[in-house]
Amino acid sequence: MSGGGTGGFAWRPLIAVSFGWFMVIVDATIVNVALPRLGREFGASVSGLQWVVDGYTVVFAGLLLSAGWLGDRFGGRRVFQAGLALFVLASAACGFATGLDALVGARVVQGVGAALLVPSSLALLQGSYGDRRSRARAIGVWAMVGGFASGAGPLLGGLLTAGLGWRWIFFVNVPVGMAGMLLTARWVRAGATGRTGGRFDVPGQVSGAVALLSLTAAMVRAGRAGWGDPLVVGGFALFAAATAVFAVTETRVRAPMLPPSLFRSRELTAATAVGGLMNLGFYGQLFVLTLYFQQVRGYTPLQTGLALLPQTGVIAFGSWLGGRVTARGGPRLPMVAGMAAGAAGFLALTIATRSIPYAALVAPMMATGFGISFTMPAATAAVVEGAPPGRTGIASGTLNAARQVGGAVGIALLGAFIAGGAAHFTAGMRTAMLVAAAAYALGALLALSVPRGVRGDAEERDMAESRR
Repeated sequence: MSGGGTGGFAWRPLIAVSFGWFMVIVDATIVNVALPRLGREFGASVSGLQWVVDGYTVVFAGLLLSAGWLGDRFGGRRVFQAGLALFVLASAACGFATGLDALVGARVVQGVGAALLVPSSLALLQGSYGDRRSRARAIGVWAMVGGFASGAGPLLGGLLTAGLGWRWIFFVNVPVGMAGMLLTARWVRAGATGRTGGRFDVPGQVSGAVALLSLTAAMVRAGRAGWGDPLVVGGFALFAAATAVFAVTETRVRAPMLPPSLFRSRELTAATAVGGLMNLGFYGQLFVLTLYFQQVRGYTPLQTGLALLPQTGVIAFGSWLGGRVTARGGPRLPMVAGMAAGAAGFLALTIATRSIPYAALVAPMMATGFGISFTMPAATAAVVEGAPPGRTGIASGTLNAARQVGGAVGIALLGAFIAGGAAHFTAGMRTAMLVAAAAYALGALLALSVPRGVRGDAEERDMAESRR
């Protein structure tokens, strides 16, 4: 284990990994407040602007499982640093983009880099912290960094857009990413993750990516063309066919990208589903709420970032508290409580109109921010606890894939409700918030299936053996 700790805990690997992790999560939300300005500069519609966000999240989600396999095969540190390098280059390309197509293309490449480094980040922590207590502490801080990054994105985006221009939303990644590469090379062991053989699951990756892309594209188009549009119907049909191919492929190939045996664990299965629903509701409503403040209430990007502070500012605290509660009593309680709090917050946000006092929205926004942040450390811990030995990398990739799929679908689905124009915005927003609340309520019910308490290392090994 790398040194540099105090009180027996080595902080250096965690600090090094957190640079890339923070940057990736920030970029899922930092661009939201700049969307109206991008729309005016590039003459883009709401559906076009959705792809500035979804071009990143769709590719990010679609490649996470394959990236986890690459990390196991070629070494976590090597793949992590390759992802950082690609992300930095793509960020620079985003900053220099002269049109919407170029920007979306660079965001797609950013998604590839993000997919490479995220599964490896958690796997590197697993390898850097050998004992269970230190590992749990590192994962808790990792989750808190992700929560803080989610919260910091809109405000940081507003500050950069107002002060330096929207291009600096992307240029700022260059020094941060370079610092992450340097610290990872110095403070993280190259052998922190294991290596595995087996062929790359090409049919699984292709069918999975086609399923995700077709689903999201169909939802984006439905917002402007209607659900009965032939291309929308065709997109859903392609999604169903690709999903069927993926399911059959993963049961027949020798080295599946997503081993079906992974879902024998109740903890892992429930936490993965909760992760997808959690991001579907939160990132979908964040997209809607950001446009509401600017298009309905007339706020500037900076004012929008400040207006979102009740929601985003509570995320770091919720992540910290969720980690502590999970460490003491297991992941079930914080998962159920967090999803329930988020559902209540979304329901309360249905009161939003053009004239309602801003103060009336503060408590609902705080509830939604607390909900996702209190849930995330618990869901991560449930996946780690439920993963068989040697499968932590693919398990973390599965959770993060579910979260990113949920975020992409949430933006497309909830964004479709407000695509009818300013005259129908608040009615569409009300429907979007009801859908987000339903997703969180379902997540709370699924979380009830997670066993109480936290298993010890010996019991983990015994249960892992029984799964074989």
